[in-house]
Amino acid sequence: MASRNPGQRRKTSIGVIGYGFIGQNLVRRIQAHAGHMELAFVHARRREQAADIPEEAFLVHLSQAEACGADIIVEAAHPQFTADFGTRFLQHSDYLPLSTSALTDEDLCDRLLETARRNGTRLLLAAGALIGGEELVKRSDRWNRVRITFRKNPRNIDFSGVDFEARDVTSARTVFDGPVREIAAHFPRNVNTMVTAALLSTGVNACEGVLVADPSLDCAIAEVEAWGSDGGYFRTEKRQPAKGVSGTEMIDSVWHSLRQAGGLSTGEFELV
Repeated sequence: MASRNPGQRRKTSIGVIGYGFIGQNLVRRIQAHAGHMELAFVHARRREQAADIPEEAFLVHLSQAEACGADIIVEAAHPQFTADFGTRFLQHSDYLPLSTSALTDEDLCDRLLETARRNGTRLLLAAGALIGGEELVKRSDRWNRVRITFRKNPRNIDFSGVDFEARDVTSARTVFDGPVREIAAHFPRNVNTMVTAALLSTGVNACEGVLVADPSLDCAIAEVEAWGSDGGYFRTEKRQPAKGVSGTEMIDSVWHSLRQAGGLSTGEFELV
């Protein structure tokens, strides 16, 4: 893995797994910022999915990722990639899984963190739709209770993990209310931001996740509430137009996280 010596002004090399909407946009931005970043590789399940990627940049077998020399590997495809390759990636690169539902597997998460500690790499979490993540982590005492509520139009929810469909929801309906670990099992594509908030606060068993399907909504709403042992209370609400199961800001958010992880400036001012 490349040195992080700040005196070395070198490009940050990025590997991208998945070439759907998010993967394609990340690759375009990496290529547009060639002065600071470079593409280590792209992996997609089928070569034709990434037909515009040159042969030398397309990685067929992820078991050979180390040879590509990526500083950071971004998963933008499916949580199974983290289960199958996460520990291997962390032996040589920082790893940013966007499908954070994989991290609700406690044994897997522990193995990933231990591999990162042993190899001097980092398991990274993208903020995604989460507002107030810094507030969740900067307290010296753990939060007593954290609750995250998502409100979405049913057409922006993937119901493939449950026994009903979007068309069955004709009025506002709470489709899940319980531990984040459980909601991630039923709605893995919809709650990655919930998982991130849980990992940063009370954990996936104690953190509460609520998913409300509401056909009247024309945006996605994410609410975070936290109660502190000192009587403090924290609440944020974010409203964002949705594209598929994600908010339209997802690409900008992931790009910001990637630049931060690579030690690159994210704007005229830096929030620290």
